[in-house]
Amino acid sequence: MDFSPASKMCSFCGIHGTRKTKFAGGLGAMMCADCLEYYHGVLSSKKRTAAISRPPWESMSDTELLSKLPLIAQTADQVNEFLVDWVRLARSRNLSWAEIGKALGTSRQAAWERFAEVRADDQIATA
Repeated sequence: MDFSPASKMCSFCGIHGTRKTKFAGGLGAMMCADCLEYYHGVLSSKKRTAAISRPPWESMSDTELLSKLPLIAQTADQVNEFLVDWVRLARSRNLSWAEIGKALGTSRQAAWERFAEVRADDQIATA
């Protein structure tokens, strides 16, 4: 699995990592040190936590809302890449496609089709 912060992004603010970026996180979601500090401050104060009564998108303009869509898509891609890495890890431990499918709430076949190493587009590229 790739642990390099340069290939990650903050799931909260969208900043792209560098070699020196410090991230906290897991399960695909990453949080930069600045966001961690900010949210720690918010959650450490009952007054600041109570002040958050509405989601931020309610006050965004259409332009601001649209500007967030690519960041959300990149975060989704990051989480999916993490999932693929974990499935590869499970397979390296000789866990079956049936076990992986069950853990994901799907069939063995569906898990294999989604995560098998060789996909149709890979075969076309090598043909």
